[in-house]
Order: sequence, then structure tokens, then C-alpha cells
Amino acid sequence: MSEDHKKQLEQQLWNIANTLRGKMNADEFRDYILGFIFYKYLAEKMEIYANNILKPDGLEFTDIDENTETGKEYIAAIREESLEKLGYFLKPSELFSSLAKRGNFDNDGNQLVKEEAGTYGNTSNFIIEDLQKILNNVQNSTMGTQSEEDFDNLFEDMDLNSTKLGKTPEARNEIIAKVLAHLDKIDFELEQSEIDVLGDAYEYLIGKFASGAGKKAGEFYTPQEVSMVLAKLVTVGKKKLKSVYDPTCGSGSLLLRVAKEVDEVNNFYGQELNRTTYNLARMNMILHDVHYLKFDIKQEDTLEHPQHIEHRFEAIVANPPFSANWSANQLFMSDDRFSQYGKLAPQSKADFAFVQHMVYHLAENGTMALVLPHGALFRGSAEAHIRTYLIKEKNYLDAVIGLPANIFYGTSIPTCILVFKKCRENPEDILFIDASEHYDKVKTQNMLRDEDIEKIINTYTERKTEDKYSYVAPLSEIEENDYNLNIPRYVDMFEEEEPIDIDVVMSDIKSLEAKRAELDKEIDVYFKELGLVF
Repeated sequence: MSEDHKKQLEQQLWNIANTLRGKMNADEFRDYILGFIFYKYLAEKMEIYANNILKPDGLEFTDIDENTETGKEYIAAIREESLEKLGYFLKPSELFSSLAKRGNFDNDGNQLVKEEAGTYGNTSNFIIEDLQKILNNVQNSTMGTQSEEDFDNLFEDMDLNSTKLGKTPEARNEIIAKVLAHLDKIDFELEQSEIDVLGDAYEYLIGKFASGAGKKAGEFYTPQEVSMVLAKLVTVGKKKLKSVYDPTCGSGSLLLRVAKEVDEVNNFYGQELNRTTYNLARMNMILHDVHYLKFDIKQEDTLEHPQHIEHRFEAIVANPPFSANWSANQLFMSDDRFSQYGKLAPQSKADFAFVQHMVYHLAENGTMALVLPHGALFRGSAEAHIRTYLIKEKNYLDAVIGLPANIFYGTSIPTCILVFKKCRENPEDILFIDASEHYDKVKTQNMLRDEDIEKIINTYTERKTEDKYSYVAPLSEIEENDYNLNIPRYVDMFEEEEPIDIDVVMSDIKSLEAKRAELDKEIDVYFKELGLVF
């Protein structure tokens, strides 16, 4: 599929979402449209897999009669193989296309929901109960299997009886039938597995919903350009990763972005507090064809209740909530993640608590990169103490990268990226990059361009000093600055003004004063002619 076709698919999906959501907020409709796309993906994946199994018998999955003994035998055999390979099972009658047709065609095959000149029909078969049953069956099919946790309550945010979809059951059914009808027309081309077209389209939709969700977007989405920088930083010089971890994984986009930078990732790990976003992350993993045994996404508070405490990871990326509150309970002073530092991050600013958590989970050969607000570079008290310990005692900090303001949805504050390694190739210095003036303004949002991303990564890999952009600071200089990492202390962005020639300025002033005297004389003549005397 060409880039044009990919963009066409993205636009088609967004048009469906935007046209059919009515008065519902974009972020509210998100859970429905993404859920329906995910259901269609599961169904098409199931059908392709079953058809391959049935090929020697000259059958297709939809040919099977579920009510005959032979049909039941086929379904039992396919179910067993599907649960092991795909992690779930759907019957032929539960496929997306089957349900879409039931909702939009009568028993004689006549189309009920039509699109003509921008208007829609208003009659459709009632399918809400069938749809709810199918979504429940997807989950139930996994019970007692290795994929049970990955599918548990996966569709719980799709409340098909919510009045947000319509005031009456008929109205709700109508909108659902329309969405299914429109999605059914789109070929996801899943058999062309060399390109992750649907995965990219899903990411596109998540991004579009994020741009319309304002401040809420920060809960589930890191702008693609920032994700790209983080992913490239932690994969420098690597083709394969044993593991990648995101302690605040949101929709999972950042984890998946890392996978695009290498040939292979063995395992994905993540933790997410928000239940809805956690569901979205699991869907995103499955939809990007990450096998259920290769990802482990947990739902819990990362700082208070870490879920992967025994693991160490080769790559760690994160965009934690900026300056979030946390308990800072003194009991954490005996927690291995924090105890060696002697101080906890402030209760009102958990930024360095996330840093400590991530450093604890970082493997000896690993790299971690996370986004923090600029204040984390220079704030005092406990944060200064932790910052000093990380540099002076551990020497883990490898680079500080300043980003442009206003590149995150819902906040305009300037941010930075900190890169940490436990085994640094350049232990005598820290690289500072000021990329804050390198961006493109798109409507109200600033965006990193491809050339901006490339410049950041090239500067990091080459570790070079460039006037008004980057500086390799020796650790002795960091110490002289009391471990204050504020970027302007190291990268001089001051624009030198042209020298002023005092003699020329005085000459200009005398010339102007002479001209003013001449004008005063002319004005006096005019006043006398008018009989005005002052």
C-alpha cells in the first residue's frame, strides 16, 4: 500500500469518526470508534487465520454452518488453535462483517442504511444486544488461557447503552449501525503484513482525538515527534532490544514507536493508572500485531504500586505527568527505588520520583529517556539533592535536551528530555542541547520537523559542541554550577548586538537638533500669520 493509500485510509477513518459522532465530544466518541475498529481488526484477523486452516478442505470460515455437527467440529478445532495462536476466538456469526450486514440489510438483502447526497436512512435492524454479546464473548473465549489478562474487560469503556450515543435505544442502534456500515466498506488489507497500515492509521486517530481533547490528551498521548526523539535516543547503536518499558505508558504509542526504530523487540512492558487509557494501550498492542505473550501492560499507580519490580529493562521511555502529586510517604525511604538517595521527591512534584523509579529499573547496558518540565533542571531542596546524587555519586546523566514550548497538548510550558545510562561511554562530561528555537508552528501548536529531530539525534550521537545549540560540559563545570542543569548556563543563546559608535550617534543627534530648530522657526512664521502669539 502506497503512502497515498495510507493517508486515504487515515482520512476515511477520521471522516467516519467526525461525521457520525454528532454532538458528542471528540474524546468521548474516541472510545467507541477505536473500539469498533479494534473489533473489526480482531474479526478480520480471525477470518484470515481460520481460512488458512480450512484451505486444505476447500472451505472458508463463513461457509461453516454453526448448527450442524460437522460445523461444530470445525469450530471446536479452529477455536483451540486460534486461542493458542491469536489469544481469542470469534465464531463466523460473530464476525464484524456479519454483524454489520445484519444491522444494515433486511432478510431479503435490501440495504436499510443508505448514504445519498449527504443524508442517511433512519431504519436499521436492532443489533446492540448482539454486539454486546459478541464483545463479551471475545473476552470470555480467553478465560483460563494465557491471554486472559490481556483481554480482561477490554471493551468496558464501550457503553452501548449510554445516552451519549442517543436518547433512545433506537437512536443508539442507528448510530452504531451507521458506524459499522461505514467501517465495513473499508479494506484494512491485513494480509499485506509487510506494512503496518492499520496500526499507523490507529495511531493517526489517537493523535487526532488528542488534538481535540485539550488538557485531557496528556493522559494518553505523547506527540509523535517527541515519541520519535525519545525512541531514537534509547536505540542508538542497537538493532534488537530484549525489553522496552514505559512506566506511564498511556495508549502505548511510545512503546510501539521504540519498536519502529529497531528490527526486533522481545518484550514490551508498561504501567498505566487510568483504566480507559490502559484498555486503549492493550488494544493498541494487539492491533499492532504484538503477540499477547510479548506484552505485559498493568493498570496501577506506578510510584505507589509498581507492577514490574523484579524486572530490569534495556530501554526505558516515558512522558510522566508533569509535576504530579504523589504521597511521598516516609515508608518509601525503605523502598529500594528511593532509599539510597536519602531524600524523596516533594509531594507536590513527583518528577524526580519517576526518574528514581526508572533508574532502578534500568539494566546495566540500558538507556532511558524521559520528558520533564524545565523546572526539574534547577529547582532546589530535595530535587537538587537527588539531582546531585545522580550526577556526583552515580554519574548516570548522559544528556539534557531542551525542547520548544507548546509542543504538548494541553500545556504550553517548556520541557526537556533527560537521558540516563548506567554505563556511559563518556563519563567525564554531560551533553547539553538547546533545541527550543528549532520547530515549526502549526496553527496553535509547535511541532518538531524531521530536520529538527535529525539534528537532535545527530548532535547526541556525535556529542559535539555547536555555537548557540549544544555544549559538552565537563563534570567539573556542572559541579561549579552546584549541579544546576538550567540549559542557558551551558548553551549561550545570547545574540551579540552590533557595537555602537558614540561619535556617529552624537553627530546624528546634533543634526536632528538643527533640523528641529529650523522647523521651530517655520512654525513661528505660520503662527504669526494666523495672529497666534504664545
